[in-house]
Amino acid sequence: MDLGLKDRVYVLTGASRGLGHAAARELVADGAKVVITSRDEKTAAEAAAELGPNAVGVAADNADPAVAERLIATARDRFGGFDGVLISVGGPPAGLTANITDEQWRAAFDSVFLGAVRLARTAAAELSSGGVIGFVLSGSVYEPIPGLTVSNGLRPGLAGFAKSLASEVGPRGIRVVGLLPARIDTDRVRELDSLFGDADEARARNSEQIPLRRYGTPEEFGRATAFLLSPAASYLTGVMLPVDGGALHGF
Repeated sequence: MDLGLKDRVYVLTGASRGLGHAAARELVADGAKVVITSRDEKTAAEAAAELGPNAVGVAADNADPAVAERLIATARDRFGGFDGVLISVGGPPAGLTANITDEQWRAAFDSVFLGAVRLARTAAAELSSGGVIGFVLSGSVYEPIPGLTVSNGLRPGLAGFAKSLASEVGPRGIRVVGLLPARIDTDRVRELDSLFGDADEARARNSEQIPLRRYGTPEEFGRATAFLLSPAASYLTGVMLPVDGGALHGF
């Protein structure tokens, strides 16, 4: 199936590793060009070099108010266009409610929530018909995850914002989509598995709750993302797509 990605240009934040990088890899493999970000300049450059000449790495912090316009300008300067953005940030700190400080809440809100809103709002103003705004969220949008209080608090709010934005920009032909990963085999998930005891035991226990009885791979997440961002998904907007092996039990 031709996804129609050839020569389309996307900005992907937090894409030097993990799920964001997996998405960038699939987009480039299908002919797209990408601007990827990391907070560290060297890390961003190395991740882009791995993807080849159709990728460029930029040091950026989503909490910086100037980042959104700078990333879109980079996409246009380097690749001659801007067709969409995938907004992803590193997971906020794990912890239970009583152990999370006001400072941690504020820092997470600035990067996870407000930074994402600012990027989406700026992208919406710059995109034309056929453009797309994607959010990497979490299964916590529907089901809170034990030990991830900050994520449980912020991700559902972003999903609500994304749905509102989809209604507002839809008449202009711009789509807004969300991806809800659960147990995808990344460093972040392996870290979470080790938080409350034996990591292998946690993985086995969690796998038993997934209908497919295994964790997903980054490549599987990347392929789902590439499709959702592509013109092949042109009639999908406002959707929150679980990429979780069936772990979400509700409709």
